[in-house]
Amino acid sequence: MAGLTKKTSAFDDENLSGRSQKLFFEVTEEENFTYYGNHEVDFNKRTSIDCEGITAHDLNQKIRDAIKKGYGSIVIKNPGAKHSLGVGILNKLNLIFEGSLGYFGIGCIDGPTVRINGRVGWSCAENMMSGKVVVENNAGSCFGAALRGGDLIVKGDAGARTGIDMKGGTILIGGNAGAYTGFMMQRGRIIVCGNVNANMGDSMYDGIIFVGGEPHSLGTDCVQGELNEHEVRWLEQKIKNAEIDCKVPASKFKKYVAGRMLWNYDNLEPAEKKGILG
Repeated sequence: MAGLTKKTSAFDDENLSGRSQKLFFEVTEEENFTYYGNHEVDFNKRTSIDCEGITAHDLNQKIRDAIKKGYGSIVIKNPGAKHSLGVGILNKLNLIFEGSLGYFGIGCIDGPTVRINGRVGWSCAENMMSGKVVVENNAGSCFGAALRGGDLIVKGDAGARTGIDMKGGTILIGGNAGAYTGFMMQRGRIIVCGNVNANMGDSMYDGIIFVGGEPHSLGTDCVQGELNEHEVRWLEQKIKNAEIDCKVPASKFKKYVAGRMLWNYDNLEPAEKKGILG
């Protein structure tokens, strides 16, 4: 078609052949992309729920009841760092927590935009499929474990094993990240504006880790790559959209990828295996 030019993305050079889990869908199958029980909501219709004196199960049910009534913006007051709040939401929604969450907050979600005006404990947004989550303070270990899609943002620091077994999406950390960040990641992007503790990217299979500071040490099969101009522009946009005041310019970030020695690990001789793991 005349007049059309190919648009170059930040990750055009990513090799998805052979071992990719990328799937392609027909647009005519749109009805298969919605969940049973999914509801139309009005984002201008707002309500609040107080967590004081109720269990996580009761709160999660109250959130679902509000969605059924068409509320598109829900404010959760006094979450009190309870565990497993806001899990399993498979609906478009604006969800605001006025406080901190405990372990396994907002896990297994697909679609909502969530803002947490506090801290989060272990395994926040585990198995998140899509949407956007913003944590205003710090995050515990296993932040974004098995993440599959969407943007997961923490403006402070994140704990160990951030992005463990990550399969897609983007994790953005405004501060520092703990040990084994990107452990066994398979797809997706991790952006750390600060430093990363020991064994970053250990046993990573694919994906990219961008670091504004310095990693303490690289894990098995994690190697430094070459940052290109498209990735620099992508980083600038992601950091800007996250409203993070990063002190390091995007052009100064370092890029880390899988060395892909582990792809053929089972075919290696014992001495070769020992060399990789050493």
